[in-house]
Amino acid sequence: MRIGLLTEGGYPYATGEAAPWCDRLVRGLPQHEFELYALSRSAEQERARVPLPEHVTHVRTAPLWAPADDGRSYSRRERRRFTDCFQQLVHGVCSGAPEPFATGLYGLAGLAREQGGLYAALRSESAVRALEAACRAPGASRTVQVAQVADLLEFVDELERMLRPLSLDWYEEDARGEGLGAVDVCHAGAGGVAALPGLLAKRFFGVPLLVTEYGVQLRAHYLSHLGAGGGEEPRPAVRALRAAFHLRLACEIYARADFLTPGNAHARRWQERCGATRDRLRTVYPGMEADRFATVGESADCGDPHTLVWVGRVEPAKDLIALLHAFAEIRRAEPGTRLRIFATAADPGYLADCLSLAAQLFPDEAADRVTVGENPVAFEQIGGPEAPSTAEAYGAGRIVVLSSVIEGFPLALAEAMLCGRATVSTDVGAVREVIGGTGLVVPPRNPKALAEACLSLLGDAERAERLGAAARARALELFTVEQNVTAFQEIYLRLLARGSERPDGGVPFARPPEARVPGHWTSPTWAKPAPEPTAEAAV
Repeated sequence: MRIGLLTEGGYPYATGEAAPWCDRLVRGLPQHEFELYALSRSAEQERARVPLPEHVTHVRTAPLWAPADDGRSYSRRERRRFTDCFQQLVHGVCSGAPEPFATGLYGLAGLAREQGGLYAALRSESAVRALEAACRAPGASRTVQVAQVADLLEFVDELERMLRPLSLDWYEEDARGEGLGAVDVCHAGAGGVAALPGLLAKRFFGVPLLVTEYGVQLRAHYLSHLGAGGGEEPRPAVRALRAAFHLRLACEIYARADFLTPGNAHARRWQERCGATRDRLRTVYPGMEADRFATVGESADCGDPHTLVWVGRVEPAKDLIALLHAFAEIRRAEPGTRLRIFATAADPGYLADCLSLAAQLFPDEAADRVTVGENPVAFEQIGGPEAPSTAEAYGAGRIVVLSSVIEGFPLALAEAMLCGRATVSTDVGAVREVIGGTGLVVPPRNPKALAEACLSLLGDAERAERLGAAARARALELFTVEQNVTAFQEIYLRLLARGSERPDGGVPFARPPEARVPGHWTSPTWAKPAPEPTAEAAV
C-alpha cells in the first residue's frame, strides 16, 4: 500500500508537534510504502531532518515561510476567473457561509492546476479589492467591516501562504509514478493547512483522506490569535479574518475527510461541533515508547516520598505560578517537601518570572550556621547530571504534578503513568480521559485545591503506590506504539475496502509495485511464447 503522509512543521524534521508519532507510525508499518509531503515553517527547521527508513520512497518539501512567486503573468480571462473564485472564497470567510467558501476554494485549486500556480494572483490588487468588498458586504461581522487597508494587506499576505498548497506540483503523477494522485491513501498528520493537499487529492483524484489530530489545529489557531502564544497581539480585524478562515477550512476538511482519528475525546468533541459525523470518527490515542520508561516503571523504588515532580515546557499555559503558590501551602503543612521542576524547553521571560517568584516564596534554607542554604524548589534541565533522561526525571519523586490551564493530550501525564507514578492534575483538555481514575484531578487556577490533593498523597504512601501501579497498567493498555500502529493499519485497510472513488475508475493495487521500476521487466522473457524447438536442439 502507498501512503501519502502530509505534515506541517513536523515530520520528517526533528522538531514539531507531530514529528515523534509520525516517525513511530512509519517505522511501525515497514510493509507499506510512505511518501512524505511536508510543509515547513522555517529555514532552520529544514536543516534538521530525522533519518528515514528504507520504505520511505521520497520526500517533498514546500516552505510556508519564504515569499513565493512564479513570475508568470495572467491573461484577462484568467484574471476574471481568479477574481470570481476569490470573491466567493472571501465571501465565505467574511459571512461564515460554507457553500461559497468551498466553491471558491476548489475553483482556485482548479485554476492553479491548469495554470501552474496562483502565487502572484493571491497577492494582487484584485485580491485586496475583492477582500475589501467582502468585508463591507451585508452579513459580514462588525469587526471585519471596519478592516483598514493595512489589515487587508496583512491578511491577503497570510492567505497566500495558507493557500500555497493549491499551487504546488504534488498532485499529478510524474514519470516515476510519484504524486498524491497516485497514492492509495492520503494521511494528514494534522488538520488545517496540513490536510489541504489531501483535500485536493480527494477532490481531483478520489484518493481517500484520513485526518489525525492529537491537538486540534482550529483550537490552536484560536489561542494563538488571542495572543496566548506570546508575541505581538494582532489587530482585531486581522484576528477575526484569520479565525474565520481557519473555521471554514476545518469545517470543510471534517465534512470531506473519509475518516477522522482524534487523539482524545476532547479533540473529538471539537470535530463533531465543526460538522464531523460519528460514523467517520474513531479515537486513536498517541503511541508512546513504553520501553523508555520500563526501568523506572518496573522498579521497586517508587521515588522520594517527599518530592513532587513537574516535567514539561516552562510557558504560561502550564501555570507554574499557581503550582509555586500551591507548593507554599504544602510547605506550611509538610516542611520537608521538595519540588523539582524539569524543563524540556522554556519561554525565557516566563522562566525568569517563575525563578523570581520561587526566590521570594522560598528563601534558601540551611540546617545550621555552617551549611550552605538550599532552596526547596529546584529548576533543572532534562539531560543534566541528576536527570539524564525523561524517565529518570519522573523517577525523582513519588508524585507527579500537572498544573496546566491549557492542554490538549497531556503527553507528560501519560509518560508519568508509564513510570508508575501517582499524579495530581488540573482538569483541562483530555486529562480526565487519560487518567481514568488512576490519579487525582482538581480545578485549574486553584492553588489551594492543588495543594490539598498533593498533601493527601504525601500523607498516604500506600495509596500513592496503588495509584501509580494502576496508572502504569492503564498506560500500557492504551498509550503504546503497538496499539497506535495496529489501529492505523486497520483504518488503512478499511478505507481501501470501501472501494475506489477515483474519477478514472482505477482500483487500488490494480497496478503492481514493480510497475514503477524502470527497465526490461515490462517485457520479461518469461512472458514471451517459448521458441519452437529446432532440429539441432532435438538432436
